Amino acid sequence: MRILHILNHVREIGNGIVNVAVDLACLQAKNNHDVAVVSAGGEYEKLLLKYGVRHFELDQTRTPINLINAAGRYRGIIREFQPDIVHAHMMTGVVFGRCLKANSNYALVATVHNEFQRSAVLMGLADRVIAVSNAVAKSMARRGIPEQKLRVISNGTLGSVRTRNIQEYLPVELEKPAIATVAGMYQRKGIGELIAAFAQIAPNFPQAHLYLVGDGPDRAIFEEKAQATGFSDVCNGLHQRIHFVGFQPEPQRYLLAADIFVLASHRDPSPLVVPEAREAGCAIIATNVDGIPEALDNGQAGILVPVKDSSALADALAKLLSQPHLLQHWQEQAQQNLDWLSVERVNQETLAVYSELKMGWDSGVVKHLEVNINTNQ
Repeated sequence: MRILHILNHVREIGNGIVNVAVDLACLQAKNNHDVAVVSAGGEYEKLLLKYGVRHFELDQTRTPINLINAAGRYRGIIREFQPDIVHAHMMTGVVFGRCLKANSNYALVATVHNEFQRSAVLMGLADRVIAVSNAVAKSMARRGIPEQKLRVISNGTLGSVRTRNIQEYLPVELEKPAIATVAGMYQRKGIGELIAAFAQIAPNFPQAHLYLVGDGPDRAIFEEKAQATGFSDVCNGLHQRIHFVGFQPEPQRYLLAADIFVLASHRDPSPLVVPEAREAGCAIIATNVDGIPEALDNGQAGILVPVKDSSALADALAKLLSQPHLLQHWQEQAQQNLDWLSVERVNQETLAVYSELKMGWDSGVVKHLEVNINTNQ
């Protein structure tokens, strides 16, 4: 099968969408499929080349002149590669894949990662729409995507070609007990609530430290919030116990060293960091939103708290920090039932969608289905 993945870029900056697509492309090539990636380029080009994945450069920056040039370039790539499947992972890619199809005989697949974005509805232009969690699938169905098009393939990242075996990472030295998060510095990741929760429990746990792993446009806001907590005189310099360590290419080193991992997201369709934190053996506290409960086996592998509730988050942290047996219990629970979180499972389920779609496309079934859908709308 000839598979073409479309991404905005393949930069190694902790972007979950890019990470999922790179994993798929490499594993599919390893399984003897002819695979290529279209993007503006980035550090992962070397990894793609290692697995025999071709890379076509395409700048999809949304300016009129650039999009015109990109359209011509995309048509040339399609003529050269002649894919059976075009798999778009971002909005611009699925628009290109549908609107510039012309006489090409490929089937179009789109994976919805960030369904909370208004533009996510455009992913419905594809012949099949893969949702990264059941929560995302339900949301897309409510937004008008025909259920016949929807398939759920929950994210999994364990065994990724981008990383080493977890035992091969050397943990960093952290002050104990260590609380950590790995997330982009965005308001929607709940970093503000995590800082507020830490401020609430810090006076009672003077040895605890908070490590914020990641970078992003809102980092300065969170740094200011940490400095303005007003607790520095009470608890030996609170601002010195909140560490902004920036983006780390090997976050596993922090996860292995942390006692507690927190993900306080306001929205999060299916975060890749949850399987990684589970594999590392952290006790996990996370918000009960979107695909997070599914990634935590519906609360069996981690503690779920309400969204935007720093007090509830503080209570959960205090219980774990004050009860060593409870902390150990949740560390052990996190490491149960990890097999389903593998990237190989994601790849096999994705290939099954391709095969289903390509068989239907070749026989005319999918075209007939599209006619029926359009007629019923």
